[in-house]
Amino acid sequence: MNRQQSLIETNLRWLEQARRLVERLDDRTYSTSPRGFEPHRAGGHMRHVLEFYDCFLNGLPSGYVDYDARRRDAHIETSCVEAAQRIDRVAGRLQSGELDGDDMGVMVRIEDADRMPVMGAWMPSSVSRELQVLASHTIHHFALIAMTLRAHGVEVDPAFGVAPATLSYAKGTNRKAAA
Repeated sequence: MNRQQSLIETNLRWLEQARRLVERLDDRTYSTSPRGFEPHRAGGHMRHVLEFYDCFLNGLPSGYVDYDARRRDAHIETSCVEAAQRIDRVAGRLQSGELDGDDMGVMVRIEDADRMPVMGAWMPSSVSRELQVLASHTIHHFALIAMTLRAHGVEVDPAFGVAPATLSYAKGTNRKAAA
């Protein structure tokens, strides 16, 4: 398996975790902030993650990816059914083969470029690099989703939202402590 395919598989694993999670939730828990966690809502973070994937995939045909071009679709952040459907669409696109082939170069718009005193709003990247960015971005927001849901009293898999390197490190540390 090449690097790009491995990164696609990683992102598909995260999306499958998300799918399993939203299937267990009700819309109220998914779309509201627990007391003391305002404005964090599991649905808001999930929408944000899914729209990053959409921006990436939608930018590939032109070679220009703009993560600020999110639609901010309220349906995704308020409905578990809508979120599950979007997860399925994103996963389907990642599996469709539109990313097959060479690790092509893309241009990525600098986040919030209009406010930054930067010459040129675009910088070079690659499909593989952006797949890595998406994986890291997703794990980061999954950690926030997990904390938000736990504050709602929802049981969340302890590994949900934990980076693979952190899980590996913890496993190694536990083995050393047991020895």
